[in-house]
Order: sequence, then C-alpha cells, then structure tokens
Amino acid sequence: MSLKNERRPRCRGEAKRVLVVDDEADIRELLDLTLARMGLHADCVGSLAEARRMLVGQRYQLCLTDMRLPDGEGLELVRHIAATVADLPVAVITAHGSAENAVSALKAGAFDYIAKPVSLDQLRGMVKSALELPSPDSDGGIGGESGLLGQSTAIGQVRMLIDRVARSQAPVHISGESGSGKELAARLIHTLGARRDRAFVPVNCGAIPENLMESEFFGYRKGAFTGASDDREGFFHVADGGTLFLDEVAELPLTMQVKLLRAIQEKRVRKVGATTEEAVDVRVICATHQDLKVLVEKGRFRQDLFYRLNVIELRMPALRECREDIPMLAQHILGRLARAADLEPPLLTAPALEALQGYPFPGNVRELENVMERALALMAGDRIDVVDLNLAPSQLTGATTSAVGGSLQDHLDQVERQAILDALKQSNNNRTAAARLLGVTFRSLRYRMARLGMNE
Repeated sequence: MSLKNERRPRCRGEAKRVLVVDDEADIRELLDLTLARMGLHADCVGSLAEARRMLVGQRYQLCLTDMRLPDGEGLELVRHIAATVADLPVAVITAHGSAENAVSALKAGAFDYIAKPVSLDQLRGMVKSALELPSPDSDGGIGGESGLLGQSTAIGQVRMLIDRVARSQAPVHISGESGSGKELAARLIHTLGARRDRAFVPVNCGAIPENLMESEFFGYRKGAFTGASDDREGFFHVADGGTLFLDEVAELPLTMQVKLLRAIQEKRVRKVGATTEEAVDVRVICATHQDLKVLVEKGRFRQDLFYRLNVIELRMPALRECREDIPMLAQHILGRLARAADLEPPLLTAPALEALQGYPFPGNVRELENVMERALALMAGDRIDVVDLNLAPSQLTGATTSAVGGSLQDHLDQVERQAILDALKQSNNNRTAAARLLGVTFRSLRYRMARLGMNE
C-alpha cells in the first residue's frame, strides 16, 4: 500500500514546519529568518500552484500566505486548506488597513491575519498561538461537569461550531436569549483554543458608566485625570494573550463603539493620557440578547463594528428548543446543588419531569437552575414532585399570569417593572431623573428596561 499522500506524524525531535507563500522575495526571506530564530523550519514558495504541490507531500503545522499572489488570491489557498487539510491553521498577510480582506479571510476559515508592514512581535505571537492549538482528536471536549450538556440536535450543532471556531482567532458574536448559556459558550471557545492557558476576561458592557468606559477598557496614565494617582491597565491589557468577552455589547455607546472598532482592527490601544499606542494580542468574543442587525438599522450600533464582531455568529438555542435535554440538565443541576449542600441528590418524579418538559422556561437554563435550587430547599421528602417545582400555572396552562401563583422570578420582574414605571411617571418619563429616583445609574436603568422588554 502506498503511503505517498498519507499525513504521517512528525518524528520526535523533528522541527515544526511552516509553509510560507508570498511572491515578494524580501518578505519570504524576512519570514524565513524570523521563523528560523523560533526554531522552526520554513518552506518558502511564491505561488498558489507551488503551495498546493508542497501540501501534497509534506506535513505542516502552520501556513502563512499573502492575500495577493501571481496566480490567484490567498483566499483560494485558505479554502483549499480548509477542504483538504482541516487541522492545518493558515494565517494571511494583508495590506495595511485592509479590514475587508482580513474579515473575508477569517470568514473563509483563516486562523488569524497580520497586516503589512509586518510587525515581528505580532508575527511571533501569532505563530506561537497557532502552534499551541490542541490537536482535533485530543481529549478535553465540551461535555462533562463544565461543558455543554445535552443530546438534542440544537445542542449538537452548537458543540460542532464551538469545536470549529475554537481553532481560529476570529471574533465571535454569540446571540441568544438571557440565560441560554452565552458566557458558557464563550468560555468553552477559550478553553478549547490556543489561548486556554491565558486570561479569560468577562466584561458586562451594560454595567460600566459611560464616563469611565475608555479608562476601563484601555487603562490610563498617572495624572491623566483627577484621581489617577497611578498607572492602570485596562481590560485589553489584562486579556493580552487571552480572550476578552464583551457581554451585552449592544449597551456600548456610539462613541465607545468607534474606539473599540479601532482597537480590534489595529490590535493596538492607547491608554487615557498616553501619547503612544501599545500592541495587544486579544481575541474578542461578544454576546447580546438583542438583535444587533435591528440596532444597526436603527442607527444605535455601528455597521462597521457589527461587521468586525460578527465574523462568526453562534446562536445559543433557547431551552424550550431542547426539551429532550431538560431531564438530564435538571438531574445534573440537582446533583451539583446537592453536593454543594452536602446532601444526597433527590430524585425527580415522572410527573415532575413531565411538568418541566412542558414549561417554556422564558429564563432558559438560568431559570431551570433557580427552579431546582428552590425545589431542593422546599421539598418535604426525599424526592421532588410537581408541587415542589412551584412552576407558574400561567406558563403551564396558557392563562394570564396573576400576582398569585407565578414563579419567583415572575414576581421579582413584576415588582421591578412597576417600580420603574412609577419612577418614570414621577419624573415625566425623564430616564435620567428616574434612574436618580431609583438609586441606579442611567445605564443600569437602560439595561433593566431592556431585560424587561420596556424599551422601544
């Protein structure tokens, strides 16, 4: 049997190999020298045809390709590698400021991109990240205690997409209802990728006062403003080498959206009060329960930022779309809660499981966790029955929700909604004044109103 085209593992001690594709001899020489200093062997070619020939007979750990080649586009090579050598990360070299080319490459399956003129520090960081990718068949999938549980088709599709996007550095936009597990998905993408040993920095964009956003994201220099007694690093610096997770990104004001766009495109940030920019290596994952496309149409979210953040979209399904997973999830959550309380995990009766599967769970997995925690605390025997669940009758029968008989979250939402309505009435619908009356920030009020469906 011929082994000519089989991809055999490298021998121990053999240098990792990189395929460099660029039609400029000086660029090939620069990349070859830089890679050699990193202990890597580079095969340098100047065309698509030569690259395809090299891929047939040699195994590589990374491919670097220019976007423009004499016999075609670098995107053609990205797609060819994605179709034939799926486990080979390929990075593209784009013209300076060519955001459209960079996004096109990432959408086509590129691991990452670097702009000309090539920054050797950025190049070395990108190469190091690519070579640290776990092998596709390695252990550490996304099931288990901290993983994404469920056997439904919808969850299976999410798992497959998470596995794929984890092997890229492309920005990811995670959409889905509140409580559907968006942050869990972001953490899994981070954990399964090359950045797993670096920081995962979650940021709730709706919880930061607008006047503090720039300094929180980019840091500041001593003396930049009153109270800046020392230098401070921002979220981008803390996440350098790792992942920055922007939850509720739709809450960012337009002025901040401009600055975020530049940081993502240029991979550089400027601290407040500084005169120079600093390079940062951050993968951005964002999430929101709002429809960003609608916000773009309304002029409340920048189209160019949406274009950069939405390179890969991952939609988390609502729990009601995965009803067959509810029994497994409920038992898993009960087991975790019982262990934390040093109790034996109780059993869920068949009627209780049937009731759970028939409930729409507007709060998704987060609401299921609340229901299980309440049932564990209030159950009378050693098992949980329908009465212990205390599910809202209106959600089970289709009747109108009443003040009596609703779930705890329903009651809390109703109280919060009424308090906001009273404050708005008292302030003649002036939201700034209403926020002051409620003792919260304006941005916090906006976030609460959006969560309760009280905005436009």
